[in-house]
Amino acid sequence: MKTTIKFLCLSLFASFGVSLLSGCNTVQGFGQDMQAGGQQIQKAANESR
Repeated sequence: MKTTIKFLCLSLFASFGVSLLSGCNTVQGFGQDMQAGGQQIQKAANESR
């Protein structure tokens, strides 16, 4: 069971990383994507309080 969860999390993280990198064509675009991702993580953390 733990192996399945680890594999699922790793797969999800890897697919997120690939989609993030494929969506930006420049360093500036990468920075904007990272900022947007960080804002979403922060929003989710604030909502879960």
